[in-house]
Amino acid sequence: MKKQIENREDVEFLVHQFYAKIRADNEIAFYFNSMIKDWDTHLEKLTDFWESNLFAVRKYNGNPLAVHNEVDSHFEGRITSNEFGIWLNHWFQTLEEHFEGENVETLKRRARKMGTFLFLSMFENRKKIAEASAE
Repeated sequence: MKKQIENREDVEFLVHQFYAKIRADNEIAFYFNSMIKDWDTHLEKLTDFWESNLFAVRKYNGNPLAVHNEVDSHFEGRITSNEFGIWLNHWFQTLEEHFEGENVETLKRRARKMGTFLFLSMFENRKKIAEASAE
């Protein structure tokens, strides 16, 4: 039987299961595996992020837009909506495999919204970089 997402331990389990899928994905793993050198620290930070996002605790400290813009620049603007779709599909699958309930639906909505904001931010950042290099 699946369980509700009720606490940090559940979020930590979700994050670890999800990134195991990401790290093994033939299409997008290289983006993550080439940029992330300390997976333990990264997974802890992402657990903080999702715990803060879901339970309104103040543990996460970071700027996801700036970090993802930096990653996109590193890969010369090659990240597309396809990569975000793969990421989101893995997120949904991981949630549905292990959990049920309202928090699952909340995390699906928030991940969809976050992916949209991140991709739009990357797109705008590419435009700024192009304009600056044209001057």
